[in-house]
Amino acid sequence: MKPEDTEVWEPVPHVVETPVGLAPSDAIVLFDGQDLSKWESQKNPGQPADWPVAGGVFTVNKKAGNIWTKQKFSSYQLHLEFYIPKDIDGEGQGRGNSGLFVAAIGKGDEGYELQILDSYNNKTYVNGQLGSVYKQLIPLANPARKPGEWQTYDVVWTAPTFKSDGSVETPARVTAFINGVLVQNNAELIGGTQYIGKPSYKAHGPAPIMLQAHGDPSKPISFKNIWVRPL
Repeated sequence: MKPEDTEVWEPVPHVVETPVGLAPSDAIVLFDGQDLSKWESQKNPGQPADWPVAGGVFTVNKKAGNIWTKQKFSSYQLHLEFYIPKDIDGEGQGRGNSGLFVAAIGKGDEGYELQILDSYNNKTYVNGQLGSVYKQLIPLANPARKPGEWQTYDVVWTAPTFKSDGSVETPARVTAFINGVLVQNNAELIGGTQYIGKPSYKAHGPAPIMLQAHGDPSKPISFKNIWVRPL
């Protein structure tokens, strides 16, 4: 054989520009620091996402409820940055609680949740701490920064697929990094998030990405620089 016998020239991967501090050139920017025009109220679809925007960031409005993207997605790569207030109070699940629902498939908290929580010197059940697939998968590490510092979530979401009868054809998988540290490694989910009871699957198609307005009494957290690359 010759060296060129094992050289593959096509298809040529498309070029992606990656300017420092900005979204990749082929990404869909979900929040650019200006407004929440790519989001809407989950409780009242079609109505604006009533979370305050100021200084290039937006903050959870717990009274307004969850917000989700107007656009629906299947598998994707996602980046977001979150901020736990420096003077956060409370403990356990009542301390800086929110959630990144990589696919929201119904009312309330129905879907698949990657936990957002202040897990810096804050004890709770380990399948509910920052970086967990809530009530399913324990994170591989706890890279939480102390309150008052911005933190990053980077996620690769492989959406589940279903047969015509509604049964699972391929389960969901997720890879996640927090602050550059791997916390979920191509982990297989056994179903959607359940606060009480065992997870199970419910057939669905493309779904919005959702951010949770958790009802705990601690100070609300904030977000910035959110983008997604459909895969």
